[in-house]
Amino acid sequence: MTTIAPYRSPAAHGKDGFAQALRAEWTKFRTVRGWVIGALVGILAMAGIGLLASGGGQASCQSAQAGAQGQQSSNCAHGISYLLGPNGEPVSDNFYFVRQPLAGDGTITVRLTSLTGRLTPADANGSSLVPGLVAWAKAGLIIKENLNRGSQYAAIMVAADHGVRMQWNYTGDTAGQPGTVGTANPRWLRLARSGDVITGSDSADGTHWSQVAAVTLAGLPSTAQVGLFATAPDNNQVTTSFGGGSGVSGGPAEATAVFDQLGTSGGWTAGQWAGQDVGVPEIPGTGYHQAGGQFTLTGQGDIAPLPAGHGGPADSATTVSDYLVGTFAGLIALVVVAALFVTGEYRRGLIRLTLAATPARGRVLAAKAVVVALAGFVVGLLGAGIAILAGQAITRAKGHYAFPISGMAEARVILGTAVVTAVASVLAMAIGIIVRRSAATVAAVVIVIVLPYFLAVASIVPLSAGDWLLRVFPAAGLALQQPYPAYGQVTMHYAPISGYFPLSALAGLGVLAAWTAAALALAAYLLRRRDA
Repeated sequence: MTTIAPYRSPAAHGKDGFAQALRAEWTKFRTVRGWVIGALVGILAMAGIGLLASGGGQASCQSAQAGAQGQQSSNCAHGISYLLGPNGEPVSDNFYFVRQPLAGDGTITVRLTSLTGRLTPADANGSSLVPGLVAWAKAGLIIKENLNRGSQYAAIMVAADHGVRMQWNYTGDTAGQPGTVGTANPRWLRLARSGDVITGSDSADGTHWSQVAAVTLAGLPSTAQVGLFATAPDNNQVTTSFGGGSGVSGGPAEATAVFDQLGTSGGWTAGQWAGQDVGVPEIPGTGYHQAGGQFTLTGQGDIAPLPAGHGGPADSATTVSDYLVGTFAGLIALVVVAALFVTGEYRRGLIRLTLAATPARGRVLAAKAVVVALAGFVVGLLGAGIAILAGQAITRAKGHYAFPISGMAEARVILGTAVVTAVASVLAMAIGIIVRRSAATVAAVVIVIVLPYFLAVASIVPLSAGDWLLRVFPAAGLALQQPYPAYGQVTMHYAPISGYFPLSALAGLGVLAAWTAAALALAAYLLRRRDA
């Protein structure tokens, strides 16, 4: 009997690995015109809608500068008309200052026995003040580089509802002893200079001292202005309404502090204490009175960073968040592409050919995930990059306010947007494998990403519920787009509509990644269990 050998193709065997699967999936993606066009539409949507926001400033630099009451920033020609701090951040710098020059190193110690104040009620129709203290009314000791607003400083103080604090250069804040201050529970404060290092300490009895913080003010001149201060930010109460609208009620506030047992050592002059307003008070009443060894100061304003959306003469400024309003349009385009990338194969039966060519189904899933992630990353990177960079240039060219932001922060937001669109695209692809229907995939992704965001931003649900939606749903990943930090020492409503999120960028990314990982795991399981 003659044995017939099985047929063997003369063609050489090709490699069958992840690289080959990835190349095959990439070839599919780039050769289907509709998918490539969908990705381009995503870029154009993100960039185009963002550029429309570049002309959204409501006030020109010139008109708003006129109402800024002595702000010293000279950057209006570049679209910035804020008072800027040492690191280029927008700040408030308004307080009453009783000072002397300190030449070289030295120490100042004082006891704060009373902190009282007046404020404009939130429901007031006029400007009359009533007794009361805003939460961040504060008084204490301060060393300042010079008398220019926005210059370097360090201060040890008592804040009305936040106890002893050491604050410096507007953004730094460290807590000391808690509790309110009064005749029965005074606070001793000490500020010491050694070169560029400023140390703040507090004490409940003037004997036992605790260091609150030691900070460095780089380049502090040999002679600095040091003394007592008092200030109180406006009593602004922010309310939100359906549709994301917000309103501010209230008005000016003031703080009155009583100090005694003032002591100094080191390079102090023998001159008299001089009092003056740093900045322009909103209403009359600031000043100080000295009787023997007791100083009584009344001040208005704040020494703090100025967050985007906080209000003021530049409240109509265009922010980086405005340029990113097109993210959802671009994301929806990507979701459609990612969904069709897998559901199109199921609809036409081509998935059988794919799995026949690459029997390792997990490898197919991984290759598809890499391709859609890369596509989503490029779309997000280009869309956000064009929207932010070109948008800011247009805003400034029109002479509108552009809220200041550093180049590093811009790069972080652009890269963060690219990461969000990449991971969200993979989530959409995984859901597409699970449900196998394009429309159902798009609907599911919109429900878990887009809908929670709009419910929170439009105040359709209570504020607390909106915060939780942005903590537990994949929309939490949009925290990567937060361009400006939220400051605990500034009272305001840090809401998504102003570009703030309840989770940090990494925590938000973790929530989005967890949803995506779970969807991929289920997709992998079903891909192995179900017939093609």
